Amino acid sequence: MISSDNHRIAEFLSRLGISEHNKGATSGTVWIDTKGGPNPSYSPADGKLIASVTLATGDDYAVITQKATEAFKIWRMIPAPKRGEIVRQIGNRLREFKEPLGSLVSYEMGKVYQEGLGEVQEMIDIADFAVGLSRQLYGFTMHSERERHRMYDQYHPLGVVGVISAFNFPVAVWAWNAMIAMVCGNVVIWKPSSKVMLSAIAVHKIIEKVLADNEVPEGVLNLIAGSSKHMGDNFLSDKRIPLISVTGSTRVGRHVSKTVGERLGRCILELGGNNAIIVSQYGNLNMALRASLFGAVATSGQRCTSTRRLLIHDCIFDKFRDKLIDAYKQLRIGHPLDPSTVVGPLVDKDAVRAFLDAQARIVEEGGKIVYGGQVLSGEEFASGCYVIPCIAEVENDFSIVQEETFAPILYLIKYKTLDEAIELHNAVPQGLSSAIFSRNIIETERFLSHEGSDCGIANVNIATNGAEIGGAFGGEKETGGGRESGSDAWKAYMRRQTNTINFSTELPLAQGIKFDAFDD
Repeated sequence: MISSDNHRIAEFLSRLGISEHNKGATSGTVWIDTKGGPNPSYSPADGKLIASVTLATGDDYAVITQKATEAFKIWRMIPAPKRGEIVRQIGNRLREFKEPLGSLVSYEMGKVYQEGLGEVQEMIDIADFAVGLSRQLYGFTMHSERERHRMYDQYHPLGVVGVISAFNFPVAVWAWNAMIAMVCGNVVIWKPSSKVMLSAIAVHKIIEKVLADNEVPEGVLNLIAGSSKHMGDNFLSDKRIPLISVTGSTRVGRHVSKTVGERLGRCILELGGNNAIIVSQYGNLNMALRASLFGAVATSGQRCTSTRRLLIHDCIFDKFRDKLIDAYKQLRIGHPLDPSTVVGPLVDKDAVRAFLDAQARIVEEGGKIVYGGQVLSGEEFASGCYVIPCIAEVENDFSIVQEETFAPILYLIKYKTLDEAIELHNAVPQGLSSAIFSRNIIETERFLSHEGSDCGIANVNIATNGAEIGGAFGGEKETGGGRESGSDAWKAYMRRQTNTINFSTELPLAQGIKFDAFDD
């Protein structure tokens, strides 16, 4: 555990172009002299003020959205592989700034240094993926029932894509959306979380050189750091923005879906998770232990894919619980920039209060706290955001267990049969990520079958978190049904068009319909 290294912090802030006061909006290469109120960013690591952002106003939003709308008309006609070349350069630029940007993500959000670096690596990886995708925006060809007719479908850009990102992944979620949207021919407006605006500003400081060097039209990649007062429903209800991609809570997702849906716009919703690992008596318990630990405490339990529930076979329950408690006792809690730290702070004191309130409800409902749960004090933990990750024995139907608490609380639940485990697993409103640890192929295949996990992500012998960018990311039920990142998630950023070409001198109708209205 260390206190903050002021020289190191000043160094990476300087390299990233973060000053004491920062403008809150850019059209990619031109920063707008925003005149909203100040939004100070305090680090949960030490409680110190990092810098502040002058928030964007409604007038700034109007300027940015107009520039984005105009830029789309140009950007959509640039060949996709050339758009991919811009994204390739953005990826390389991020490689140059991986260490300082990862450090800022760690310091501003609170995730440990290795996770901060890992988040920037996700940005680099999705840029690489998008470069290849720029030459693979495939449609299909179909055989027509009519002679001398050809049918095919193709994908066209949508237009302006709005990206609303959450605090827990200050930069990667934007990249998942923006890099794919760009190669698909769209332009992007990014609204970052008010808790981590400096990280978003740093990203745009990094990439603006690539945009300028390649004479990318102003308005292709835009940032608006604004309050909900100016960037809330105005953004969601704007008919010029056909797609809004939002990462956040289920409550936020419901509001976004309703507002965007009223204008028949599109949403990509990546919302809450209540992720479980089934620990079978046939599983490798050492692997399951490591996965459970990483899943529950990485990012201090503030990932949508964090492991919330462990469903443990009753014949190994006591043994596994005791091993887990021993492992928790070895966790190194401290400053996120210290390379030896495994668990950093929660993002703010509101998150700490939610952590404590959830524990009170666990006890009220008849559960038992078996380890941790305390708020740490002392000079090293002066920010008040450090906690000892909590383990609790509960029943799956407790109301608190049915909810997602964005904090390091791990629920232990017994099961007797695989049927019961799967039923318990699926008996929550959310459906994001899931896993089973078993070497029994009958169990693992059932878990992946139609009668198994009802989540968008289902894993065997790996944790619920740490998804790779090559797969489509998202979940079902109250998780929202959206998909981001890899696989064919790119199709959500485009409009599909079916084309039929008649290369004959006749005009036959489909389904053999005869319509002879007049003689030639």
